[in-house]
Amino acid sequence: MENKKALILVDIQNDYFPNGKMELSGSDAASINAEKILYDFREKKLEIFHVCHVSTRPDAAFFLPETSGAEIHTNVKPVNGETVIIKYFPNSFRGTHLFDMLKEKEITELVICGMMTHMCIDATTRAAKDFGFNCILIGDACATRDLVISGITVMADDVHNSFLAALNGFYSSVISVNEYLSM
Repeated sequence: MENKKALILVDIQNDYFPNGKMELSGSDAASINAEKILYDFREKKLEIFHVCHVSTRPDAAFFLPETSGAEIHTNVKPVNGETVIIKYFPNSFRGTHLFDMLKEKEITELVICGMMTHMCIDATTRAAKDFGFNCILIGDACATRDLVISGITVMADDVHNSFLAALNGFYSSVISVNEYLSM
């Protein structure tokens, strides 16, 4: 049986871009690469799911409900017929209907892009694999930020590459946008 693919675009939202409330390193470049994958899926009439995080914690600083920062970025804006999933946790499956929708459409393979590599991309990819999906993660269509532990700053590129390396192999095949589009 041939794999049925779906694209999962995770949290490519305005607050992660320059002048947003939680700017990530490389968000513009990652969104442009995600846009290339999105156009490929649209051209092939394959399933597309936009995942949008909305913060509900009282102390949340970004993705606040009904703000422009919580809106999906213009580079990957949904068009009519594309599904938008609202989530409240890093894992795109937790508390959403994403799993049921994918199973209903008999999807077996997920192509994943989005933000933040170390948080929502990691949680979503691991959950997807645990649910039995084959995953392709487009590494250069994801972005993250510097992290600090024990007073030491870990640069965004190192965070990004470490998480991609950890996901590559068992949880997913991590490839570039150009590698994916040439398949």
